[in-house]
Amino acid sequence: MTLSHPCFVFAAGTYYGNEPTAEKMPTNAFVITADGGLDHAIASGIRPDLAIGDFDSAKAGIPQGVETIALPPEHDDPDMLSALKAGWSRGYRDFRIYGGLGGRIDHSVANIQMLALLAHNGGIGLLYGEHSVVTAICNGSIHFSADALSLDSNAADAMGQTHRDIRNVPGYEAKTGSETCKNPSSPRSYPDTRTVSETMAKIDSETCGNPGDGADTDPTNRMVSVFSHADISRGVTETGLKYELENGTMRSDTVIGVSNELLDGHPASISVADGTLIITFPIGTTIDVLTTTVTPVEDLGPLADQPSKLLARSADKWD
Repeated sequence: MTLSHPCFVFAAGTYYGNEPTAEKMPTNAFVITADGGLDHAIASGIRPDLAIGDFDSAKAGIPQGVETIALPPEHDDPDMLSALKAGWSRGYRDFRIYGGLGGRIDHSVANIQMLALLAHNGGIGLLYGEHSVVTAICNGSIHFSADALSLDSNAADAMGQTHRDIRNVPGYEAKTGSETCKNPSSPRSYPDTRTVSETMAKIDSETCGNPGDGADTDPTNRMVSVFSHADISRGVTETGLKYELENGTMRSDTVIGVSNELLDGHPASISVADGTLIITFPIGTTIDVLTTTVTPVEDLGPLADQPSKLLARSADKWD
């Protein structure tokens, strides 16, 4: 079963005051706390539906009646990945992640990699920072509305619910490159005329956080950056931005997509035919549609409860 409403994940990283409060959490949201994210949720009056982790950083006690998955101290998956696996196994494909940036840079890099993991498997992840949202698209696109920059803090508050549901609409047909995100080991054949089913995630006036006052005048509140997570991403197109690109090729070791800008009154879109892009855009930006041609997988794998057999403890050599 695939659920259309979002799964909110609270991690143990840095919070910037743009996360949803208990009063503004969608009533149908499923909330998972990853280890120390439990502290933030409890402090904000948000009762999680699931608490998961090895709880080495959480200080708050788990509320009575909240489902808990306690993991051993030594295991492969970061607590964030365990949270995503748990949410996916419950049918969620749309994840809003807070507390996943700032603090330890290795955790931030790992969480951005997990956005790519979600995209590779037909899901969507939005990772919220101080001024920007980070997401990943695989063989798909993201579309921003013409009034993407028009919401100020008062308008966002007036909406009542700033995080609206993403609805998956299967069956859309699109021509694209080979579906390498679903099966990365398959050979690339670009361009390709195969028709694959497309899962469309539509966000109606989706407001990604609260831009605050001055969103229209601060240039940092217009910045959109695009990076190739895949070694090579082909068929990259950017329209409606200050600098446009048509059917270009981006590489993971070449930086050409930093500090583009959204334009007032112009719809914008970023798409990739074959590959995976990491995209950052301003908090408060209105998204119209996210699409992907990757069919969602059944699960992201089992929860890890021990170190991988690929890893050997160096201390064991000295015992």
